[in-house]
Amino acid sequence: MGYRGRRPKPVPKGHFPAHIDAYTHDGRGVARIDGKAVFISGALPGEDVAFSYTEIHRDYAEGKVETVQVAAPNRVEPGCPHYHLCGGCSLQHLAEDSQIEEKEKLLVDQLRRIGKLDEVPLWEPLRGPLWGYRRKARLSVKDVPAKGRVLVGFRERAGNYIANIDACRILPPVIGERLHDMSEVIGQLTLKARLPQIEISMGDDRAALVFRVLEDPTPEDLEHLKDFGQRCGFDIWLQRHGPDSMAPLYPESPGPLSYALPDWNLEYQFLPTEFTQVNGEINRQMVNRALAALDPQPDDTVLDLFCGLGNFTLALARKAGRVVGVEGSWSLVERARQNAAHNGIANAEFHMADLGQNLDAEPWIKQRYDKVLLDPSRGGAEEVLAYAPHWRASRIVYVSCNPSTLARDAGILVHQHGYRLVKAGVMDMFPQTAHVESIAWFER
Repeated sequence: MGYRGRRPKPVPKGHFPAHIDAYTHDGRGVARIDGKAVFISGALPGEDVAFSYTEIHRDYAEGKVETVQVAAPNRVEPGCPHYHLCGGCSLQHLAEDSQIEEKEKLLVDQLRRIGKLDEVPLWEPLRGPLWGYRRKARLSVKDVPAKGRVLVGFRERAGNYIANIDACRILPPVIGERLHDMSEVIGQLTLKARLPQIEISMGDDRAALVFRVLEDPTPEDLEHLKDFGQRCGFDIWLQRHGPDSMAPLYPESPGPLSYALPDWNLEYQFLPTEFTQVNGEINRQMVNRALAALDPQPDDTVLDLFCGLGNFTLALARKAGRVVGVEGSWSLVERARQNAAHNGIANAEFHMADLGQNLDAEPWIKQRYDKVLLDPSRGGAEEVLAYAPHWRASRIVYVSCNPSTLARDAGILVHQHGYRLVKAGVMDMFPQTAHVESIAWFER
């Protein structure tokens, strides 16, 4: 059979000089060489570098820094010895204040360019720990006989191989310093070549590891994993098929993990594969900022869309008269109801609905709400905002993990539904990475 796609262009060999003129949203420097944009990982604006090409496309090229000849003043030494290899982070070479400044610039640019907003009043950024913050992660696993070991970690910066590392500084130390131990225990298993990933999940006081296995472990395999969990203090789970097949191995009945929002006297319980925010400190600050902006009153009815396990909903219920939470996952709706009961909250109700579809048949969608909170996935909330005229809310807070869809939806709220942007700001949920988490407050 012949080749049906476009053949990749050959990559020039050697190191090439470049002056970096600009910066991309994913943390790469931009140079212009022979009229073509070259996106260079590890480069900062204003620098002169020598780089090597990694890919050549018709309209642009990609590369990586080999040496920095003239460094930008905001360049710093990466805090992790594996940074040059591992793709888990992309901004360790950029000073923390500059990381936040670049994320803030991106947010403002998107709100102006996509949302067509002339004025973007800014909040102070929310800041938290720079290291050891990442409570949720998915680690890749690969038995590599040529290296004489099982690799456990993130993918390499360039390519699909797993980085050969023994520790990770963005993971909490209880996990990040145990990658070598994970490698060793997996290396003892008969199914070491049939174990592609480990899902990491942490609560405030416990960590769980979910091992994805593609065949049934032997009794000896199970004993090795149990012993590992006991020695390291981890809950060990196995996932043989889809997420619903997850089952505890050690302890036999570990119970859910939990995290607290002390300012609201709340404790949230969750299973390892259920969605929670990755950064506990930023999550606490984020909930406080959202609640301060919405200012729920005892006679208010508040709508919380994309509510998950009730992260914002239950805090809102501490202040508002009634809160309606809506989520697309039935398991998370059930978890939210359980968390409400666990915290003695009776004025919050939860519904399951796909918020990207027609919602005309849902009884809650066209009700009047005093305040609204949205926390959508990367695709944003364009579809559900069509119902905003029914809500007639005086205040809306929008939490976003994608500044471009936030900007699009901000334009809808302002230009179609008569709101004004009161404040917007970034939240440093993912330090050392180019990921931008943001929050915006609208009123009318």
